[in-house]
Amino acid sequence: MTFSEQPLLIFDGACGTNLQLVDIGEKDWDGCEGCNEILNLTAPRYIVDLHRSMLEAGAMVLETDTFGASRIVLAEYGLEDRVQEINRRAVANARQAIGDLPDKYVAGSVGPGTKLPSLGHIEVRALAAATREQVEALVDAGVDCLMIETCQDLLQVKTALVAAFDVLNSAKLDLPVMVSVTIEQQGTMLVGSDIAAIVATLEPYPLFSLGLNCATGPQDMMSHVQYLSQNWPRRISVIPNQGLPEVVAGQTHYPLSPEDYAEQMYGFVVNQGVSIVGGCCGTSPKHIRALVQRLAGVEVKKREVSA
Repeated sequence: MTFSEQPLLIFDGACGTNLQLVDIGEKDWDGCEGCNEILNLTAPRYIVDLHRSMLEAGAMVLETDTFGASRIVLAEYGLEDRVQEINRRAVANARQAIGDLPDKYVAGSVGPGTKLPSLGHIEVRALAAATREQVEALVDAGVDCLMIETCQDLLQVKTALVAAFDVLNSAKLDLPVMVSVTIEQQGTMLVGSDIAAIVATLEPYPLFSLGLNCATGPQDMMSHVQYLSQNWPRRISVIPNQGLPEVVAGQTHYPLSPEDYAEQMYGFVVNQGVSIVGGCCGTSPKHIRALVQRLAGVEVKKREVSA
């Protein structure tokens, strides 16, 4: 069965917060501590092991360790000329983890970068060029879909989509393109757009799915997911944090147990027709395992989208 044909897709859990739990040596960082993407080259065992732990938990889709693997972000570490190498190796690491397992897929992760065009941080042309470069590498390396995620700015999203579809059209490929936005606790994206504006803006694009990730836990996403369920005509993804992050003893803490997380996600599938689920910050293989178990044999609710 192809990626697009799967009635329910279960993505993996967090990359960054799980890597923070690993004792990664200074040598492995190669002078770029904090740049998780460099580990694809310098210490791929950490990335492959993380991928395998998610597969063992039952995840169907692995996101590549390329969230910050565009020229814009990599330039902060002096790695701007290694975009192709890092993205290609990241896809290879995910494929290595999958091996010959059936019905497992690789999603090319494209993060928002660190500069938003609506806030004047970067010109649209520069952002488009950087996105195009990263997408070309991911597509050439053989991803099954593209996940443009943690989006905070609609202008950034549109720029990324134009670049991504340009690459796919040039290559004569029809890969699923997914968008996942981040809505803060106050109810809008960072630059102020609400879910209605997001849907109206992105509906004309031939997206495979639209959804939410990061920022909050599943509970704080409820009203936005309900709106998508009633107004978005294609598939919906929900990939939240392990609850709303808190600061405990000076450390970031994510409160939801695997069971609580899985139960809330179950509600999205059976009540709102969400067919793509997974975990963002804080979610461990235990959370993905609980999610897989809770969704075993479950049918996605059929939706009727208003005109």
